[in-house]
Amino acid sequence: MVRVKRGNVARNRRNKILRIAKGFRGTHSKLFRMANQQVMKALRYAYVGRKRRKREFRSLWIVRINAFVREKDMTYSSFIKRLKNSRVAINRKMSINSQFRTGTV
Repeated sequence: MVRVKRGNVARNRRNKILRIAKGFRGTHSKLFRMANQQVMKALRYAYVGRKRRKREFRSLWIVRINAFVREKDMTYSSFIKRLKNSRVAINRKMSINSQFRTGTV
């Protein structure tokens, strides 16, 4: 049976992981096994972080809308209810940006 030589393939795979792990501390950027584990962990955290960022921005917009609407003697929930009853199709991000620019609800 013919021997399979995969030097290039294996080296390229390892170097790809080590390139991604560049900047990690200690052996986490030097040794392949440690670097591989840390890269997998970092990618998981990056995925979770992208979801968390959306969540945090939505809560920030809600806080800003609430502060702006309370100046107009209204609560956040009543403001959202009025928007839905009047069938205004505007999301919270657009709403707070327009409020900051124009100064109106």
